[in-house]
Amino acid sequence: MSRGVIAVYPGTFDPITLGHEDIVRRAAGLFDHVIIAVAMAHHKKTMFSLDERLALAGDVANRVGNVSVEPFEGLVKDFVIARGGKVMVRGVRGVTDFDYEYQLAGMNRNLAPDVETIFLTPAAALQSVSSTLIREISQLGGDVAPYVSPLVLQRLQEKLRARQSGGG
Repeated sequence: MSRGVIAVYPGTFDPITLGHEDIVRRAAGLFDHVIIAVAMAHHKKTMFSLDERLALAGDVANRVGNVSVEPFEGLVKDFVIARGGKVMVRGVRGVTDFDYEYQLAGMNRNLAPDVETIFLTPAAALQSVSSTLIREISQLGGDVAPYVSPLVLQRLQEKLRARQSGGG
């Protein structure tokens, strides 16, 4: 157990999945405090607004314990350093993720040599789950209940009903 170490788990979390939750729980068991850093994501068209994504991540934080949620924009390394973080947590589902995350970790090490990146894998049953797939499956009428919390499922269904009725 690391003592006094703040870890930051950055992402868009659009929406947060049970795979993300699994990574949060694992990180919370390793570090004194974990910050779920929700990216403003101006470069992406998100299904959920920043406030909605913060609220859904906050639900996870409330259930785990030593976890908080904050928004961020800009370079994640600046956010980590500003919060006194020493570790950046990244979830890796497979080799494609690993290749991309390995490159990010190398660049982040160049930009912030005092911040370590650790890779955590979700439980085997959740390794194929991504926010992108959750959005696509739910928009096509598929059942995503096994992959998201009840609250996320409810919010997804509300979004889809609003879109179908022309409410955006």
